[in-house]
Amino acid sequence: MILDVDIRHEQGAFGLHARFQSDGKLTALFGPSGSGKTTIVNAIGGLVRPDHGRIVVQGQVLVDTKKNVFVPKHKRRIGYVFQEGRLFPHLNVRQNLLFGRWFTPRRDRKSSFDHVVDLLGISHLLDRWPTTLSGGEKQRVAIGRALLADPQLLLMDEPLASLDEARKAEIYPYIERLRDEGGVPIVLVSHSVAEIARLATSIVVLSNGSVTASGPASDILRHTNLFVQTGLAEAGALIDAQVLRHEDLFGLTVLQTKAGTLTVPRLPYPLGTGLRVRLRARDIILSLQKPVGMSALNVLPGFISLIEDAEGPSVDVQLDCGGDGIVARVTRKSVEELGLKPGLPVHAIIKSIAFDPEALGAVKSPHS
Repeated sequence: MILDVDIRHEQGAFGLHARFQSDGKLTALFGPSGSGKTTIVNAIGGLVRPDHGRIVVQGQVLVDTKKNVFVPKHKRRIGYVFQEGRLFPHLNVRQNLLFGRWFTPRRDRKSSFDHVVDLLGISHLLDRWPTTLSGGEKQRVAIGRALLADPQLLLMDEPLASLDEARKAEIYPYIERLRDEGGVPIVLVSHSVAEIARLATSIVVLSNGSVTASGPASDILRHTNLFVQTGLAEAGALIDAQVLRHEDLFGLTVLQTKAGTLTVPRLPYPLGTGLRVRLRARDIILSLQKPVGMSALNVLPGFISLIEDAEGPSVDVQLDCGGDGIVARVTRKSVEELGLKPGLPVHAIIKSIAFDPEALGAVKSPHS
């Protein structure tokens, strides 16, 4: 188990009770402001001493209040990346990166400077000064500095929150590479459904200081009721796909999934690239028959596996499409008029325009 947290903490009028475990490469702590996300990462990093409980990282007990164990933050070997790239202005990029080395004894140094620089795509920045870097470049350098301290865990507290959409798009691929190739598990704080759908392998959902759900990202994101306060419109299913072909004449890319093929706007990935695709529940229409005479290019056959209880006019309908789990959010009236029930064969209709770049994240290059 990479991370085992069971803590209680009072901070003024705010009370936190967080209990979860994670074995994922990138665990996202998700919830609205004030839900307890940052308090948890600060407790893991040693910046907050919880009133009660236990924290274990990679088998090492960092906190155990019953046994009076509290490992000081400088001995935890945990990297921390904040919202803004907090670089030393009097040091250039190379010097900022090497500063991370000081916190790790020479005998424990395993990470390669060149590998980290290559992983984050910052070799051309090494002689630059922080004041000349964009927000995305500063964050990549800050991540590199944390990695060069050879941490057992990397904490990232909303690292993209201060970036505009263009800079976020710039840094997403590097966090994906870090997740898949970096060899260091990550805990990411976020209040963006799109962000965690693209990056997370595990999700812990928080509300008012309590954990309301935790588990693999593909399982958690299918339950739109968990995201009512923060991103109901963005919730949906995650499925694995592979680039099958490009149709350059039409500016399209065809992806292969267990459920069938999906046609999306042209992607810059080579054939065979593995992708994780987010299918938002709001973008899926259900039909009892295979539609004809429609402009929608994506029609996936399947059957209803579950109809979830939900308050209000909408209901989540879980589908099994060739082994891929998909969720459609439809009205209660539609459920009644169509006679939807578990086991019923249906067709899920998804417009290709529903796919945006943020909904598609690379998992593995065919040449990696």
